[in-house]
Amino acid sequence: MPVSLSTALRVVGTSLFALAVLGGILAAYVTGYQFIHTEKHYLSFGLYGAILGLHLFIQSLFAFLEHRRMRGEGRPVRLGRSVALCIAAYQEDPDYLKKCLRSVKRIAFPDLKVVMVVDGNSPDDTYMLDIFHDVMGSEHSGSYIWRSNFHARGEGETEAGLREGLAHVQALVRGTTYSCILQKWGGKREVMYTAFRALGDSVDYIQVCDSDTVLDPACTAEMLRILEADPRVGGVGGDVQILNKYDSWISFLSSVRYWMAFNVERACQSYFGCVQCISGPLGMYRNALLQQFLEDWYHQTFLGSKCSFGDDRHLTNRVLSLGYQTKYTARSKCLTETPTRYLRWLNQQTRWSKSYFREWLYNALWFHKHHLWMTYESVVTGFFPFFLIATVIQLFYRGRIWNILLFLLTVQLVGIIKATYACFLRGNAEMIFMSLYALLYMSSLLPAKMFAIATINKSGWGTSGRRTIVVNFVGLLPVSVWVAVLLGGLAYTAYSQDLFSETEVAFLISGAILYACYWVALLTLYLAIVARRCGKRQEQCGLAFAEV
Repeated sequence: MPVSLSTALRVVGTSLFALAVLGGILAAYVTGYQFIHTEKHYLSFGLYGAILGLHLFIQSLFAFLEHRRMRGEGRPVRLGRSVALCIAAYQEDPDYLKKCLRSVKRIAFPDLKVVMVVDGNSPDDTYMLDIFHDVMGSEHSGSYIWRSNFHARGEGETEAGLREGLAHVQALVRGTTYSCILQKWGGKREVMYTAFRALGDSVDYIQVCDSDTVLDPACTAEMLRILEADPRVGGVGGDVQILNKYDSWISFLSSVRYWMAFNVERACQSYFGCVQCISGPLGMYRNALLQQFLEDWYHQTFLGSKCSFGDDRHLTNRVLSLGYQTKYTARSKCLTETPTRYLRWLNQQTRWSKSYFREWLYNALWFHKHHLWMTYESVVTGFFPFFLIATVIQLFYRGRIWNILLFLLTVQLVGIIKATYACFLRGNAEMIFMSLYALLYMSSLLPAKMFAIATINKSGWGTSGRRTIVVNFVGLLPVSVWVAVLLGGLAYTAYSQDLFSETEVAFLISGAILYACYWVALLTLYLAIVARRCGKRQEQCGLAFAEV
């Protein structure tokens, strides 16, 4: 069969499959078909709930199978391969940067080349260069303060000076083991581009890392093991955990959410070779592929505007677009900083949501090149927030008080089931607090996703540098609107509902008691286990590489 015909058939087939999945979920949602229900439908179990439950079960099953595969003995790493570690830095907290560089020096991989590029070349940025020299040492290292970058000329820079700077950067990066470049501000993608372009084809693999990340000594070897084992794999990511886990309640809840995202969701994707985002703190790519799409990746546009966020997700999508697989390995680990304040976390999530929805559209172009699971999961996860918002608004404006309470109970029940499975998979009782994240998702992340779609073309780093934290209150706007919508619906439903029957009163009282007991139990455990640790120096996540 001709290649063009085969490709056309796969495109048609995956498109029909995607429509079938979406149509099936939509039909189950609209019809509201129920398998079983009590009199007057106080309790029920329907087709839509069964579909979501089946999805969670299948996802958890394949995540478990992938972890079992990971635990198997891997092949020996071919030490003859060359690897460069690229670190992107921007107004980094000095303590985090020191920890990052110390962990880099402890990586158990011979002749690892390290390239750190700082987004900024002002006197306020030179402290990062000083830290680089202090930690990495002067032997085998070099640095350069560049007035320009690859795409923007610095103030007063001549054409001859620009060419000289380009040549100097490339020679420095290729000729020294440890190099640090301070360049004209241009955003994270500009920083990453400088490292990739300067390296060229001088190495076999490129590992990426953020300047707030502490790397495990075995991280490089473990990711390289995956790439060397299968030439069809173009990129691999590792297990990203939280460095400042106990700094606040938001960082703690982020830590349990991170674990679920990597060790269940991405582990499942990895089973089918279609991890949709290799995270910036810990990832590795075949350099030959990266150089192939480097210019297209940098010059990405969306709706006529140049893209300046979602760099890591688009890097992953470029690998997938070439038909190569992307994998995840829990054997490669790192710790990274996460926001400890609610507003900064909200801004971060909004920025990530923007890149998710934008990259979802790009990713859909390559469904036909990969396993059907990629198509199926993209449809389910991409449209789930819209179904959820429709459900909430319908319940709060057209339901009964009991239906609203039942919905809240169901959300927490699903959270407990997922958290219990995570406790089993991880072997850590702290994962039970994953169920608390459900409230954060419903109250904050859901409206942030909608706000992200509405402002998808607005660019920027999204979160401030960690040396100086800038508070941005814009993220509170969608949350405030969402809360007002819910409170208005609750008031409307309470006003419109007829007198409660004895049966409904009994369900309301029982449900309220059960819901209150859940929160009392979880908050008591949180205060006893987690809150007492917050704000104190800890062993972090119990990982040996945390102490650097």
